[in-house]
Amino acid sequence: MAKSGVKPKLKYRLLTGPDDRSFCERVSAALDEGYELYGSPSVTFDGTRVIAAQAVVLRRRATSTTPRKSSTSK
Repeated sequence: MAKSGVKPKLKYRLLTGPDDRSFCERVSAALDEGYELYGSPSVTFDGTRVIAAQAVVLRRRATSTTPRKSSTSK
């Protein structure tokens, strides 16, 4: 857990639930939080309703503390 008491965001999440508006809202919220869709959604039927699953990943931009060397030679 982070020192501030707030858990850091997971890099990978698998969102699952009935294929309804609520599920779509949860996927949309994850996208708003900076997650990106990972792969195709999956659906299955549990005998009563359609259950959907969508993986999302949080991609962080790589930060480099070492300056890049110039590719030009003299």
